[in-house]
Amino acid sequence: MNNARQFSKMFVAQIKMMFREKQVWFWNIFFPVLLMVFFMIIFGGGSGGSSFKATIAVAEPQPGSESAMLLAQLRQIPVLEFGEEQPVSLEHGKQLVEQKDIQALIVLPSPGDISELELIVNRENETSASTQAIAGILDKLTQQANLEAAGAEPLFSLKTSSVSSGADNLSTADFLLTGMIGLSVAQGGLFGMVELVDMRKRGLMKRLRMTPANMGLYGLASLLVRFLLGIVQIVILTLIGVLGFGANLHINPFTLLIVFFAGSLVFNAMGYLFSSFSKTMEAYMGMANLTSMLMMFLSGVFFPIETLPEWLQTIPAMLPLTYFVDGMREAMIYASSAASSSFWIGIGIMLLWGIVAFVTGAQVYRTKSIAETR
Repeated sequence: MNNARQFSKMFVAQIKMMFREKQVWFWNIFFPVLLMVFFMIIFGGGSGGSSFKATIAVAEPQPGSESAMLLAQLRQIPVLEFGEEQPVSLEHGKQLVEQKDIQALIVLPSPGDISELELIVNRENETSASTQAIAGILDKLTQQANLEAAGAEPLFSLKTSSVSSGADNLSTADFLLTGMIGLSVAQGGLFGMVELVDMRKRGLMKRLRMTPANMGLYGLASLLVRFLLGIVQIVILTLIGVLGFGANLHINPFTLLIVFFAGSLVFNAMGYLFSSFSKTMEAYMGMANLTSMLMMFLSGVFFPIETLPEWLQTIPAMLPLTYFVDGMREAMIYASSAASSSFWIGIGIMLLWGIVAFVTGAQVYRTKSIAETR
């Protein structure tokens, strides 16, 4: 049998094996889709453009002209929704906060102490984004009230705008989509080598080595199947992101091809390494799950790395998924060329991971084979 015919039969066999392995389909297709839809909805991809809203109540211990002025200004702020239309007592307001019926209680100043405006929030949400937003609104409100009380006109105002090296229509959905595409391709490699463990456990790998089959062609056919699965992942997630959540993509095909090819090799090599150490499918899935979860939350898939604690930001710089996700965004959002040095540094770090993983896995397999023949 010539090599071309042998390769085609091995490729078809690998396709059939992939269709039979339900875990591969779950971790490569269904899990990324569910995860992407979940995060897209949370972070605004499916919110229909709704803006931030905060539910509050107001306590007015002693009514006065100053507190009435502040209350009127609070009612004019569109992002604040009053859970209680009329001012409540301080005790009742605290109960509403404790029971999480409202997000914050604003205590207006008494006539004898007009310098203090108090914000009461639930301790569980003390550092949340909504609390910070409400505090910022009140800080601006008090500054304006102080200027009006002093009869002064503000000299400066703040205008906020944003710029990007990409197109003007970039949105959060674009970053989440490309992050999920990077994660799904990575999981395709990490979880895709589980059949090697099953084949070795049942003695199929040893029998295959005793046949005239070319093991190099077998590995090449397996790798080609992984490439095709990765293309399917990219197509499905892109269609969902663009059609379902309005993501905007600006693709550089050449850069995308380089990043995809490098990432597929690296994460398949890591899956190969896991299979070499694993005696059971459970052990393999445990290592793959642990690695996937670690990189999922530390590689900038959902959140910018800069939002992590400073002492933790050194870890993402060592993870291959960080550079893979960055490369996917460069290729699919910014349409960047592959000419930048930072791009190739990232590719180099990824390939270093792949080389080390493949060489180590091959050595472990070779050692096991020698041990089995003794």
